[in-house]
Amino acid sequence: MARTSANGSGKDATVADLSAQIETLRKDLSALSGTINDLGKAKKAELKEAATDRVDAAREKGAEAAEAVTNRAKEVHEQANDFVKSQPATALGIAAGLGFLVGMLNARR
Repeated sequence: MARTSANGSGKDATVADLSAQIETLRKDLSALSGTINDLGKAKKAELKEAATDRVDAAREKGAEAAEAVTNRAKEVHEQANDFVKSQPATALGIAAGLGFLVGMLNARR
């Protein structure tokens, strides 16, 4: 028979003792697997929540940026309308010049 020296007692190890130790080891491994599985599930939920928070923050920031661009476009539109109403001849001259320039560029192609 084999002698065990792990606990220093020097007792003879029997098949029953080894079987009991192996069974204890199996239970410990099963418990460890369950703990690791639970930890993985908890980490998954935590990462999912963090990702959701980031997506929500990005969506909110994008909506704010879109609103700012829309407001700026409205301001520019109002300024252009005011310019056309206050100086119609100048606005007509600018429009005619731009039209002529675009026509010249398109004719070259």
